[in-house]
Amino acid sequence: MNTMENLEKQLICPICLEMFTKPVVILPCQHNLCRKCANDVFQASNPYLPTRAGSVTSGGRFRCPSCRHEVVLDRHGVYGLQRNLLVENIIDMFKQESSSSKPAPEKKEETPMCDVHEGEKINIYCVTHGVPTCSMCKVFGSHKDCEVAPITSIYQTKKTELSDGIAMMVSNNDRMQGIVSQLEEACRAIEENGRRQKNLVCEKFDQLYSILEERKREMSQKVTAEQEEKLNYIRGLTKQYGDHLEESCKIVEKGIQTMEEPEMALFLENTKPLLKKISEASNTANMDKVERGYENMDHFNVDFKKEGKALRSINFIHDDEDEDEEEEDGEAGTEEAEGAQTVSGSSAVTSASVQPSAPQQTNCSLSTAKSTAST
Repeated sequence: MNTMENLEKQLICPICLEMFTKPVVILPCQHNLCRKCANDVFQASNPYLPTRAGSVTSGGRFRCPSCRHEVVLDRHGVYGLQRNLLVENIIDMFKQESSSSKPAPEKKEETPMCDVHEGEKINIYCVTHGVPTCSMCKVFGSHKDCEVAPITSIYQTKKTELSDGIAMMVSNNDRMQGIVSQLEEACRAIEENGRRQKNLVCEKFDQLYSILEERKREMSQKVTAEQEEKLNYIRGLTKQYGDHLEESCKIVEKGIQTMEEPEMALFLENTKPLLKKISEASNTANMDKVERGYENMDHFNVDFKKEGKALRSINFIHDDEDEDEEEEDGEAGTEEAEGAQTVSGSSAVTSASVQPSAPQQTNCSLSTAKSTAST
């Protein structure tokens, strides 16, 4: 009997928590699922894929509920997964063996006893206070004015509610895993866009030689600062969703363990706080979302046509006619001074004019993006 019970536990589907139903599909990670359960998880992870007759008919991906391994499907969907004929044969043999064997004597389950009334079994459920109790407590005890119900009906109701909550958490975890993947992809896009924009800035500044080296370094630092600011924001969201996902997985594991509790009273005692945790963990409305296009950094564009023209106009002043040096000493000194002033003036104009408006637009765009994301 112990061998048959252990075998039956191995034939339980992690989604419906019932024995596998034909056909049984085997995932790439070697775990098994009912085809219907695999299709339900797949549709929950890919809600926008086209369906036909209740089945997804195009490629997509979802995660194994047992090990979180990512399963990639082709255009055939779950119907492209290989059937596990060995498990199906074992199920048939198990059912035949169970039906042919003699019914074993029922094992007497230990029923919890009432702490107030000695010798009274806990056999009813107080709906008012949400706790299991005994008949004497209803007639003479603290629950005599409360609404009660048979413990079996409440047991089935709460078990169904917990099962639905676990299924919802599995779907919610898959959705959050997709968000984490998108955040990681956004980090890579920000890094790539940041590198590309810094290269463009460097190319523009290389044309202006050493006179613009300091400004080039300042603008590069602004690109890097926004890149790091966005990366820190995205990484913070990634950690937030990752922590939420880890906590949700723990709740799912706790829920699965609770589902295996055979004693109804103990099960009901553990279900109430667990359902509360499931409800709190399922609410992700207060978590920040990344605005579409937040990873773009195309506003760091530069155009130095005007500045390049000003730099090309810087030149020495030459005399058009040769004159005697003695006669032109005074004028030459005056012209050289004016030429020096002209060069200095052009340089000053150039330095003053090389003030791209992109950083100001960057700050406004970044503030707007943060405000929208937090909203």
